[in-house]
Formats: sequence, C-alpha cells, structure tokens
Amino acid sequence: MPSPRDVLTPDALSLLQAVAEAGSFAAAARALGLVPSAVTYRIRQIEDALDVLLFDRSSRQAKLTAAGNELLCASQQLLQDIDAVANRVKRVATGWESEFTLAVDCVVSSSTVLELAESFYALAPTTRLRVREEAVSGTLDALVSGRADLAIGVAIEPGTTVGIHSQVLGDLAFVYAVAPHHPLASLPEPLTDEVLIKHRAVSVADTVQRGAAVTLGLLSGQDVLTLPTMRAKLHAQLRGLGGGFLPEPLARPYLESGRLVARQVQRPSRTIRLNYAWRTVGNAQPGRAQQWWLGQLESQATRAALLERHRES
Repeated sequence: MPSPRDVLTPDALSLLQAVAEAGSFAAAARALGLVPSAVTYRIRQIEDALDVLLFDRSSRQAKLTAAGNELLCASQQLLQDIDAVANRVKRVATGWESEFTLAVDCVVSSSTVLELAESFYALAPTTRLRVREEAVSGTLDALVSGRADLAIGVAIEPGTTVGIHSQVLGDLAFVYAVAPHHPLASLPEPLTDEVLIKHRAVSVADTVQRGAAVTLGLLSGQDVLTLPTMRAKLHAQLRGLGGGFLPEPLARPYLESGRLVARQVQRPSRTIRLNYAWRTVGNAQPGRAQQWWLGQLESQATRAALLERHRES
C-alpha cells in the first residue's frame, strides 16, 4: 500500500481541490479532461494511504467529510508554499520572480495599471505578471492570504500583520450619483436616509475570501443590486437601475456630459484614504519585479494617475 508521502503529491492535492470545487467526481473529470474512474481511483488511493474517507458518497454530490475539509485547507497552503519555493529559487537564479501578482482594487485606474504593465514588459523580464481585480476588503485579503504580492488601492489599514508593509497611495473622493431620469435626480437636497432607503442602491461585491464581507454606503433593509466590478456599477447607474457612491474621477466625465447627476446626501462627505501594500518573506531580498513596481509607486504622478485617470479603453 502506498504511504501518505507517496500519494500526497501536488497533482493529487490539485485533484482534491478540483473535486471539491466541482461538487462531483464526474464534473471534476470533465473539467480535467479525465475519465471519472481515473478521478475516483486517485482519490481512493489518497483515502487508503491516510485510512480516512475524504468525501461522503451517500448522495450524488461529492461532499467533503471533516477529514477531507481539513486536508483541503492544508493542501491550499501546501500548494502556495510549493509555488513560493519555486518563486524563491527562480529569484535566486535570475533576480526575477517566476510570477508576480498584483491585487488591484476596482476603484483604481485599470488603464494606468496596463500602462505600467507595458513599461514593465519593456524590460524583458522573465517574470510572468498576473493582475487580479479585487474590491473592498478583498484587496488586502488577497495580499495577506498569499494570493498576491502587491496590493494597490487598499482601503483597510493593514495593521501589524507580519511581513506586510504599506504606504499611502492617496485620498479618493466619492460622489453620490444617479441617472438624470432616476427619481432621486429631481428630489429636494440633501437626500435623507429616509428617502434613500426607498430606492435601490447599486453596490460592488466584496471579493474577500476569508472572513466577513464588508458593505459600504448601504442602509439596512435597502434593496441592493450587487455587481462584480466598479465599471459594471457605473453602467448600472447610467441606466437608472439605482443610485450609489462612485469615485469622483470615474464619474466626472459622465457628470460633465449630463449622463449622471450628483446629489447631496445628508451624510458626511465620503473621502477614503487608500494605500498600497506588499509582502516580504523573512530576510529575503525583494525580487526585481517587486523592486520595479514599488519604484514606480514612489512617484507622486504615478500614484495620482492610478486614482485619477479613468477612461474607456
């Protein structure tokens, strides 16, 4: 019989994750391009080596047992550790990280991020760049959890988490806006909470994966349309599907053209201080990709562009 060390390979742990995410052996097999019997056999090998059941097979769904859930949580960390080791080895050999991941908050200018990426690629790095769009507390969570190496637009103070460092990106003002044909566009100002709660709010979903999601600017009991990105939220408000706070630089051209109307609300004005934050590992020297991106963020002009320069591609 194979030992736990024989079966707990990266491929096997990835297979475990695939089955848990797909919800069945057959669905995981389709996603991986395997036959279901191959997936079942490989999972059974792990179970035999550990002498536990990882999935409850009493229903059509492959539901993790308590032991299976524990292995799944551990496997996620193990796979991240393997990736981190590979990254460190590559960095030692070349100075470049094998992969560098940016977590970019949805309030940050995506066009400016892409301009920076273009300049980064001009260096001909050996680093593969990955950009994740995050929102609210999910931007910091991506960094703290190890899914990102640099987070741009962190709205929540990183605190004293070991290995996490931060600097101020800048202050971002928000404006409450609705389409000119929305009922709130013609009501007397300032709009009170009693008035706002009668109308649908448009919100961006918090992308946090650990802990409770955070909601900003919403009233208890209010109807909410939740969307995945700030750009989608903007377009929903342009269509009159609801009202809500938008970054002022993003809303500005639509306010100037009359496609949106700014409304005063009976609440304190909303300005959020945003940060950028990055991870370090022990006493290891930062890789060349991290050094380059942090160097760009030292520029006040770059920081301002990340908050101000919103435009359609």
